[in-house]
Order: sequence, then C-alpha cells, then structure tokens
Amino acid sequence: MHTIKTGWVRPVLLGALLLSAFGPQSTMPSAAAATPGARVVAITANDTMKYSVTAIQASPGEALKVTLTNLGALPKEAMSHNWVLLKAGSDAGAFSNAAVPAKATDYMPAALMDEVLAHIDMLGPHQSGEVEFNAPTAPGDYVYLCTFPAHYQVGMRGTLTVK
Repeated sequence: MHTIKTGWVRPVLLGALLLSAFGPQSTMPSAAAATPGARVVAITANDTMKYSVTAIQASPGEALKVTLTNLGALPKEAMSHNWVLLKAGSDAGAFSNAAVPAKATDYMPAALMDEVLAHIDMLGPHQSGEVEFNAPTAPGDYVYLCTFPAHYQVGMRGTLTVK
C-alpha cells in the first residue's frame, strides 16, 4: 500500500476548479464587492430577449446594486443587452424608439439621457455589468428596459416599484 501526502492536493484542486469555473477573464459580480448596505439584485438575460427579473420592490432611497449578466451566445453586434432605469412617467416606448438609431452611443439616445436614473452598458455574450444607486425617494413605478433594437417591444422590460 502506498502512502500519498495530500496536504497540498486540496488547495491545488480547489484553485484549479475555481480557475476553470470563473477564469481570469470572468466579470461575474461579487456580492462581497457591494457597498455595505446595498441590496444586490442579480438579473440575467440571454438570446430569448427576456430579463430573469421583471419586478423589483424597494424602499424610498434604498441602496441597490443591480448586476446584469448576459448568458447568451450570439455575437454582441446581433444580440446585446443593457439595463436602463427611467424616471417615473417616462415614455419607455418612445425612449426605446429613440434608441434605435443611436448605435454609436450603444443605443442610448443622447437627447433623452435626462430621463435615465441608472444604467448598465451594453453587454455581449458572457459579460456582466453592474450599477449602484439609491432608489428614488418618491413612491411609484419606474420602468427599466433593454434599449437594443426591438428588445423592449418583445418584452425585455421590468418595473422597479418604490413604496
């Protein structure tokens, strides 16, 4: 019977497992990196043009950290996703329509940027992004959407409800 010293095996295997799972190129969000007290809301999207979370409840002024991960496989030019939170009362359909010709600014219409409360830039496949902000202090419903052409129209949207 052979005796194998395994004191180094577990740390090496654990390191290899973590490296293979997340790799140095990973941009997966870390809850530990969040501002103390900020509630993390993790949202995923993929090639079906839907957010995994379409309703968020928050208290007035609550610190939030929204993370968006694009789990899709299609190239960024064909299927990108972002997350844009609009002011209460903004016309999300009009914002989405104005975004269509704004390819040079990642489908963010410069003329309507005053309607944006928070946003995450366009993400290609297997990319993640995040934004930290305080929920509005006024109770109400605040629409969030993806501004890549046609995504809002097929249902890539949600609502942040402050109450």
